[in-house]
Amino acid sequence: MAGALRALCPWSAAARNMTSEAGEVLMRRGSFDRDLYMSAVRALADVNDRRAAPLIRAALESDGGGLATLSAACFCHDPLLAEPLARVAAGRNAELAFGAEVARLMRRESDGSHLFELAPRIKESSRIALCCQLFVPLTRGTAPPSAIGVPLAVLRDAERHLGRWLVLADVATRALDPGPLNEARRKAQAGAPSSRSAWSMVAWALEPGAAPPSSRPTIELVARLSERPTADRDTTFLFRLARAGAPSARPVLESLAKTTPLSDEIAVRAAMHLARDHGQKRMRDAIVDFAKSKRDEDRGVAAAALWDLGEIELARAAAEQAESARALPSVTWGVLVRAACEGRLKPDLMLGEPTFRRLQFGWVE
Repeated sequence: MAGALRALCPWSAAARNMTSEAGEVLMRRGSFDRDLYMSAVRALADVNDRRAAPLIRAALESDGGGLATLSAACFCHDPLLAEPLARVAAGRNAELAFGAEVARLMRRESDGSHLFELAPRIKESSRIALCCQLFVPLTRGTAPPSAIGVPLAVLRDAERHLGRWLVLADVATRALDPGPLNEARRKAQAGAPSSRSAWSMVAWALEPGAAPPSSRPTIELVARLSERPTADRDTTFLFRLARAGAPSARPVLESLAKTTPLSDEIAVRAAMHLARDHGQKRMRDAIVDFAKSKRDEDRGVAAAALWDLGEIELARAAAEQAESARALPSVTWGVLVRAACEGRLKPDLMLGEPTFRRLQFGWVE
């Protein structure tokens, strides 16, 4: 439900109304760690809904509101939030204070000096939470001010997980800090031999317009390059390569889509890129067969893949089937695909991040 609301709010006034009501109820209960609250406060802020600022302010005045509230505050510029954000930033909880100061910096209410003071106090558990809940959204949208670069360098120096290092570096690079790219290049050329391939991937990710790396990724390497725990085996970075048309991604995509019928949503996504970017037309038929599956949870993601392939009529038919499914992700995919077929929304890629993460896995960042 949280992921579905996150995906629908930009396109649906009814979804925004329900999201606002849910956010207010959960805020009054102090349920700031509930996925539905996290989804609600972020979704309203993302679309500049007038109800976002009062919700964020009330949450900030109630024990800080958690990192989801502070993440939403980064994208809400209402002056109502200035005083409560300053109070949280001056508090004793280093994690919340750091998040509030990032929000103040994004709102142009801080020069970043307090962030530099707070950065050495951030422990590993807090760094993980900050990365997943606060910094992943900052890799999209408005670029942060340059003052964020120095405190993020402190966090990166302490970070051992390559995927989280990449998120922190991504935010700093968007703030025009050349340090992360220079460090990644240096380690790709002169670092430990066993890690050079991974660092070459990181350097490519930090340099817009660069040619994709020639080194072949593996599922293990791709999982290490996600901010999610490595045990999740998240394939986000693989599809970052696939969207860029990297030839080196093709063998891994083929390994994911090698079974017939296709096994799951990841296989469908891989098959779509193979059909669209690598000329493997037979994968289109595999996706069509997947769309006809009797499993409700399969139909929506197949409809989205067909839309990305330009098969509008097939996508429309699959979306109609998905909308009658019992699985909420399929219903949501069906609604989005049908709206795209009718020209009411025009995503660059239906099966792109972050919509795929929100609907298939319920990740609401």
